[in-house]
Amino acid sequence: MKNKKTIREQFYSLLGQTSPSPLGVEIQKAEGVFLLSTTGKRYLDLISGVSVSHVGHARPEVIEAIENQARNHLHLMVYGELIQQPQVLLASLLTECLPSALNSVYFVNSGSEANEAAMKLAKRVTGRHKMACFRNAYHGSTHGALSVMGNETFRSAFRPLLPGVTTLRFNCFEDLQLIDRYTACVIAEPIQAEAGVRLPVPGFLQALRERCDRTGTLLIFDEVQTGFGRTGKLFAMQKYDVVPDMVTLAKALGGGMPLGALACNKNLMEAWKSDPVLGHITTFGGHPVSCAAGFAALQVLLKEGWIATVEEKATFVKDALVAHPAVKEIRGEGLLLAVELEDAGKVEVFIRRLLEEGAMADWFLYCDTAFRIAPPLCITKEELVLATELVLAALDTLK
Repeated sequence: MKNKKTIREQFYSLLGQTSPSPLGVEIQKAEGVFLLSTTGKRYLDLISGVSVSHVGHARPEVIEAIENQARNHLHLMVYGELIQQPQVLLASLLTECLPSALNSVYFVNSGSEANEAAMKLAKRVTGRHKMACFRNAYHGSTHGALSVMGNETFRSAFRPLLPGVTTLRFNCFEDLQLIDRYTACVIAEPIQAEAGVRLPVPGFLQALRERCDRTGTLLIFDEVQTGFGRTGKLFAMQKYDVVPDMVTLAKALGGGMPLGALACNKNLMEAWKSDPVLGHITTFGGHPVSCAAGFAALQVLLKEGWIATVEEKATFVKDALVAHPAVKEIRGEGLLLAVELEDAGKVEVFIRRLLEEGAMADWFLYCDTAFRIAPPLCITKEELVLATELVLAALDTLK
């Protein structure tokens, strides 16, 4: 029997919902920095699917790569057994872009899975049981990632979680002394995104690196949101000149397709092979179509030179918005910006008003008093002018 409900009705009745009030716009097409709804209304995308669509929507090279790979083959075998060219090509280009010590890649499906793999590998390599994370950090929603989520509101309902996790204060040098010789790893975002874009103070990441070196603790950087040019460098670790022992990647890595990765030194990665064999396995990790899309997207990103324009674009946005009376502060690095209104109710109203104006923004998990601006890196100056006009128009409606 055919379901006579509309797509909208089925969305609310058949799909699991993540909040009481989703945006609820039905999108039929996306291209460049715009989303087109089924009603014909166009929305300027100011969040890139939360830092995913760095090269824009429907980039021709990415679409062509997806189509070509789909014609060759889809899934063949669980990850790591067969040689698949898209995986090899992407791993090769990725390791060329990363610091030389990060010379081996393990592909998974998402950022959460990449962080799960990193934590497991740290325990396996060090033989230690403790881990450390930072207050207001976000590393995903799976059970292990939830254990190192630095916000009790989002994790308290799911206890008990992994034992032996110490939560440190970001930018607190004193707390680094809590990392000791029993700590397998410390996982950190170089820039805390969901906390409302909180930057490291000068010297903090360097001090974290030094403390990990002193205690034999592995340092994991979660660059799921900050990677692939978002901050004005290909990776945030390059901006702060700190090389972790492992880095986790996802979001923009797949060029719009689901893909995550753990990158580290080959000596560490070898631990998956024994004690036990198949120490970490995944069926769909490194899916050939996702890797083909990711390879094409990274090639585009490196070729187009957008990363070199990120700082200039960010400055334009800040200058255009900072004088508005509703705006109390703008925090950020590159095109990862938090516009602070100091009022959660105003943020909620603003996002709805901005939709009416024809643009899409978002809030932060741990900072509901600010909204996010993180457009595709390919956004042009003319499109940024339009974006700031729409944002200012929505801000003007706030009381």
